[in-house]
Amino acid sequence: MSLPVEVLLGIYLGLLAGVVPALVAGTLGFVVKYVTGVTLPGLGVVVLALSMASVNGGLLGLLEPEIANSPRLLVAVLVILMLALYAHSQGDKLGAALPKRFSLSQLRQRTLSADAIEIVGGIGQVTVEPRGEVEDMEGYPSVPAELRAEIRGESWRLPADLPLAELERRLEERLVADYGLTDALVTIDERGRATIAVAPPAGRLSKRIQAGTRAVSVDALVPTGLARGELLTVETAAGAVDGSLVSARSAPSASKPAVTDGGQAEPGEPVAVAPTTDGGEGRVTVAVPRREASTLLAADRGRVVVRPRGTNRAFELLALFRRAGYAVEKLTVRGNGALDGSSPAAVLPTVAADATVLAVRWNDGTGRATSTTGRTGANRATPTTGRTGANRATSTTRQWTFVPGGDRPLGEGDELFVVGPRRQLRALSEAAGR
Repeated sequence: MSLPVEVLLGIYLGLLAGVVPALVAGTLGFVVKYVTGVTLPGLGVVVLALSMASVNGGLLGLLEPEIANSPRLLVAVLVILMLALYAHSQGDKLGAALPKRFSLSQLRQRTLSADAIEIVGGIGQVTVEPRGEVEDMEGYPSVPAELRAEIRGESWRLPADLPLAELERRLEERLVADYGLTDALVTIDERGRATIAVAPPAGRLSKRIQAGTRAVSVDALVPTGLARGELLTVETAAGAVDGSLVSARSAPSASKPAVTDGGQAEPGEPVAVAPTTDGGEGRVTVAVPRREASTLLAADRGRVVVRPRGTNRAFELLALFRRAGYAVEKLTVRGNGALDGSSPAAVLPTVAADATVLAVRWNDGTGRATSTTGRTGANRATPTTGRTGANRATSTTRQWTFVPGGDRPLGEGDELFVVGPRRQLRALSEAAGR
């Protein structure tokens, strides 16, 4: 036969006899590299491939004298060696790249595609937009069309360095807080598009009333600038009642519209402010103690007096932190982070030396919530249901512990508030496994 035909026959015979040696060489290279971290020598791969190819060729009847004395045998041997060395190199790369420790939780930590990330001020951000229609959650009433359209037209900016699971959780919390929803379920893909299912708001008024109080509405002259949560005293002919404002409605007096002194008025950006009253005759709904609700129910009209609330110490504390260049951040300990199994006293000096843990909420339910002064007993926090008196729950499940000791190790699911420099908080957030 001519030389081109011999070469083609040699390539065919090499592929036929070299498949099994290539599979064995690739598997062996992967196992040795993954288990021991050592690369299998190429000479060993060559000897192993030739030995297996000879056995395989004998079983296939390829070692006949006619084939052994022809150039096709040399071509077949070269093809077998090339296949074995290539498979070995690929198995060696896979053994080096495959992580030796992984958990099922890491499979859920999908990240965003690089095309969806925007760099703003050196920080990666992603604009999450709804995909398709806003769906209804199973077991809840249908969402009003106006609310559905409002959510459908919104977009949200979130940090791009978080896993998709954390982005979904943050968007769910924002939807519930911004629109007063009962619940929300969000699924975000790698392109930053969100599939949203929400449950409509239910019982907004009752959620803002604490246990042991009643909401009573009364006609009054409503002051200008009242906002929800204001401390009020409603004076009636039967007596004065103290309470907090739940809602208010007033009819503003007609005022002359503002005009310019000529030229074009520059459109300004709308400023988001808390909803407040415009003042005038109206109606207020006040949360008062149950025993005093009958006083307001018997009154046809009342006089509203706003009581001073005083300075909010929490806002003053945050202002001091901001002035000193510090920030407050809430962290959640993940199972793959450095904080899992370590105490704050052991991690903070090495990761964030200037950071301080303000509060911890243990995931196992053994945390005991105390007041900011550290006292217990009368200052012990009540559960989230807001029950007091005889209905006060004795369980301390998922409560905050302020200024915790640094010896107890943290576990997966524990939440903590930390204050410190932003750079150190970023390093601590990475150590927490976020």
